[in-house]
Amino acid sequence: MTYLAVAGLLAACGSEAEDVAFDGQFYRTGISDLDERHKFQVTAAPVSASLLGAREAARYEATIFCVNEYGSSNINWVVGPDDPDEVLPISNDTLTLEGACPL
Repeated sequence: MTYLAVAGLLAACGSEAEDVAFDGQFYRTGISDLDERHKFQVTAAPVSASLLGAREAARYEATIFCVNEYGSSNINWVVGPDDPDEVLPISNDTLTLEGACPL
């Protein structure tokens, strides 16, 4: 019984440790590969909480993807977090960026 309680506490700590705030907010992020595995789209929402935070949450998610899949934090952005505000694709309070992990 004690082992289950400890395991439960460790699991809870692990999931909280994965939550990272950007500009003081938490974001829902997602990543999906495009026609080739190393090419991806990454989303972050809600943008209304902070555009800066959404940019950084998307960058973070993409960096984790490239490191885990290809061993590098380098990203070749098609539409990236450093682009000007006016060119960023935002729809339904969701920022969508696109890039590729170098092979």
